Amino acid sequence: MTRRDAPQYVRPKDIDNRSTFSQRLGWRLEAIAWDVVYWWPMKLLGPDQASNAAGWIVKRIAPLFSQNRTVKRNLRMAFPDWSEEQVEETAKAAWESAGRTAGELPHLPRIHPYQGDRVEVVNPEQLDAVEASGEGAVFISGHFANWEIMAAVICRRPVDCLVTYRALNNPHIDRRINKVRHDYGIGVLTPKGLGTRELMRALKAGRSVALMNDQKFNQGIGVPFFGHEAMTAPGPSRLAIKYGLPIIPVSTVRTGPARFRVTIHEPIRPAPGLEGEEAVRDCVTRITSFIEKSVRENPGQWFWQHRRWPKSAWKDAGV
Repeated sequence: MTRRDAPQYVRPKDIDNRSTFSQRLGWRLEAIAWDVVYWWPMKLLGPDQASNAAGWIVKRIAPLFSQNRTVKRNLRMAFPDWSEEQVEETAKAAWESAGRTAGELPHLPRIHPYQGDRVEVVNPEQLDAVEASGEGAVFISGHFANWEIMAAVICRRPVDCLVTYRALNNPHIDRRINKVRHDYGIGVLTPKGLGTRELMRALKAGRSVALMNDQKFNQGIGVPFFGHEAMTAPGPSRLAIKYGLPIIPVSTVRTGPARFRVTIHEPIRPAPGLEGEEAVRDCVTRITSFIEKSVRENPGQWFWQHRRWPKSAWKDAGV
């Protein structure tokens, strides 16, 4: 196997080292329930049917839980002129999108970005240019539609790319998900919180890295997001500036059950004349503007379930 093909799974040891016997037992039981209640029933359905079924179920059940309040508060923050009916409908669409993503997960190897008609890739030549340069790039995206598709579009072009992910507490489920990701063509995954040095080594060696840059990061930089200051991770921008690499935004839109359009956008670089922290802030601001524009185009396909703004911002906005 080549470095790109070899399965690499890195588990954050601190998660398991802190676990108690009862937690480890609970993880085993959760993994059994995961297989019996979710994974294999979805697996037995085709990609379209699994996407439809899981989307339908989550759309109807999730609004009954407290996290739905987070979704609606975020939507009111972002779209203050919307009616309550618009907020409710978009919240349901966001839950449906999350459910469809879950239903499609067992079928990822069948949703090939370059074979069949399930994925349309716009501007793939930009990926070819990155690979041909031998210098790498910093890919950034957000939690749009099924964000797993974005990573496969990059890695299967192929671009030698290190992809970050958020490790689950349950090691058994974490390994299952990472296996299906590898089977989907995403060969190297690095857990958030462990990967900074690995990302730097990869970029120094001429490889690319891919990171999500749309969630709250309390130690980040406050930049405008839907008219409200949002703390945003500067890491991707710092890495790109440090190694003189382009920041390449990628967006994903769901066009149907288990069908997508992934767009590789024009690279972002610091504005001429900016250096140091000014250059970093400029890039973070422009990345966040890209995220906002993408969300506005398809508000029902973004992950509103995350608390993007602090509670104090909700209070100040009266939501």
